[in-house]
Amino acid sequence: MAEWERAVDVRTALLRMRRRGGLPVAFGGLFSGAQQFRISELTGTTTNSLRGLAIAAGNGLGGKVLTLSRPISVIDYPVSRAISHEYDGAVGAEGLRSVLAVPVVVRGRVRGVLYGALRQPLILGDRALSTAVEAARELEWALVAQDEARRLMTVAEQPVPEPEPDPAVWEEVRAAHVDLRALAQRVADPQLREEILSACGRLARASTGGDSAPRGRVRLSPREVDVLACVASGATNSAAADRLGLRPETVKSYLRSCMRKLG
Repeated sequence: MAEWERAVDVRTALLRMRRRGGLPVAFGGLFSGAQQFRISELTGTTTNSLRGLAIAAGNGLGGKVLTLSRPISVIDYPVSRAISHEYDGAVGAEGLRSVLAVPVVVRGRVRGVLYGALRQPLILGDRALSTAVEAARELEWALVAQDEARRLMTVAEQPVPEPEPDPAVWEEVRAAHVDLRALAQRVADPQLREEILSACGRLARASTGGDSAPRGRVRLSPREVDVLACVASGATNSAAADRLGLRPETVKSYLRSCMRKLG
C-alpha cells in the first residue's frame, strides 16, 4: 500500500480524535523501520516542532507506550515523573501540557502511536481516552485490510502450476476470499474498500478457473464461492448469512444454485 494511503488513514484517525474526543491537538505516526517510528501527521498544531520526530522505544510518553503496548496519559508533560524527557524541547515548543498516547496494535505487534493533547494541565477524561482508543482500533482495521489485500493479491498473481494444484490450495484461496470480502464491508474508506473488492474479484476468477477454464469446468459466481466456503468451514446457513451480510433464505438460494451447477 502506498505511503500516502497510510498517511490518509492516520490523519483520518487523528481528525476523529479531535472531533469526538474534544482534543484540540492530535498527532501520530506508524513504524517505518524495526526500532523507531516517526511522527508524520499533525492536526491542530501551530508549529512543526513535532513533525518528523523519531520516537525510540522507552523514551518519552510514546516510547513508553511502545514498550508497554497500552494507553498512557500524563497531566503535565514537562514535569511528569512517569516518563523520561528526551522530547521536552519539541513538546514545549508546541506548548503541550496534558498528553495521552495510545498504541496501534496489529496482530500483536505495535505499528505506531496516536497522541492527543491539551495546552493546559488538565485531567484527560474518559471521553478523550475512549475516543483515542476507538480511533486506534479503526486504524488497526484499515492496516489489517491493507496487509490482507497485499497478501491475497500476491497469492492471486502467482502462476498456477501444472498439472492442477492440490485442491487444498484452492480451498485456502476460497476461504481467504470469503474473509477478505467480509472484512471489506467493515472498511470505512471507499477507495480502499473498492481495491479490496477488486482483489476479491481476481481471487474469485482464479479459484473458479476464470475465462481460461477448460470446457466443462463449472463456473461459480463470487458470492456462490463465498457461501460454499462458509458452509464448508462448518458454518450453518444462519451463521453464513451473518458473516456475509445476507439473509438465510438468500444463502439457501445460492446453495441450490451451486448444487444445480455441480450436479
